[in-house]
Amino acid sequence: MTTPEPRPVPLGGPRFQTDPTELYREMRRDHGAVAPVVLDGDVPAWLVLGYRELHQVTSDPVLFSRDSDLWNQWDRIPADWPLLPMIGRKQPSILYTVGERHRERAGVISDALEAIDPFELKGHAERFADELIDRLCGKGACDIVGEYAMLLPLRVLARIYGFSDEEGPGLVTAMNDMINGREGALAGQQHLGGSMYALLAAKSAAPGPDVASRMLANRAGFTLDEVAQDLMVMMAAGHQPTADWIGNTLRLMLTDDRFAASLAGGRHSVGEAMNEVLWEDTPTQNVAGRWTSRDTTLGGCRIARGDLLVLGLAAANSDPHVRTDAGALTGGNNAFFSFGHGEHRCPFPAQEVAEVIARTGIEVLLDRLPDVDLAVPASSLARRPSPWLRGLSELPVSYTPTPALGATR
Repeated sequence: MTTPEPRPVPLGGPRFQTDPTELYREMRRDHGAVAPVVLDGDVPAWLVLGYRELHQVTSDPVLFSRDSDLWNQWDRIPADWPLLPMIGRKQPSILYTVGERHRERAGVISDALEAIDPFELKGHAERFADELIDRLCGKGACDIVGEYAMLLPLRVLARIYGFSDEEGPGLVTAMNDMINGREGALAGQQHLGGSMYALLAAKSAAPGPDVASRMLANRAGFTLDEVAQDLMVMMAAGHQPTADWIGNTLRLMLTDDRFAASLAGGRHSVGEAMNEVLWEDTPTQNVAGRWTSRDTTLGGCRIARGDLLVLGLAAANSDPHVRTDAGALTGGNNAFFSFGHGEHRCPFPAQEVAEVIARTGIEVLLDRLPDVDLAVPASSLARRPSPWLRGLSELPVSYTPTPALGATR
């Protein structure tokens, strides 16, 4: 009697929120380092679970291309497929550009971000963090995700990209509506797009010391549409994962006794908690993806030309072949895949921006609300229903009410 082949795993469902680590362990047991999965509508794909295999895929942009036109499933993808915002076709952004053109565009983005003054960036992050906490500090309780973490990153990004402070709140609402994917998603997308084109028009006429102006000055033959698309990609990629980095780190510090001294002492070990989250609870869980340019073999699986490979960043981070002692503190080990790897990884200056915003947001919160504590049982905390981004739906906390600082900080 033969044992039936394990069935492909649906890339979705509650286990990606409740217990992804155990789910990835089962997938490795049943399939190995590369597992067959199905996306919405029973569309087939592969999930790369192994650390070495993920390194191989992201290190070979020719065999494992970012060009989604290669996908062999487009003929069965309906116009209203819910994953089209994540797996687009013929999009003019840097996400789907390959080869020399991609390297040139990545250089423009990196140069524009690298010129950000780190002290100015931290100052903006502190100012907006204080502004948000001023609204919360007198209440004695709040949802630190919805009322703080989901509002802070984009306010800072909008400021350094060139938007006025008055435009920031509207952009935050639009971006969060897009991310939630509900009735306001289309209106949010239109608001963000219209605001970006208006910003570029203003900066073309009157450049300033901001990211948008630097990209316009250094676009090396790229169209205005390409610059606008790249700025929108940068804002989306910089906002939600950073917000979840803040939320997931605060959850760890509020629920793990190892970080109790951090809460009592303010900033102690914040960096260690942030690093551990990138290993154990990374905001970007899975990424779509790469497409094979020819038939190949990966992790013992035969991969056909045009197959979609989903990058399992969280699964690779917990691969037992490289994490032999998964319970140990990660310390200063930065070999995680949380920012990707290879040509299409998150640019290093963008990582630095995200880290400054997240760390400043956490430190200011601990400074201002030193006795903050979890207001519900840790077991009741729920994740957003997504196999792609891993973040909390809410993080209810309580604290002693304190007066607002206003502009005195």
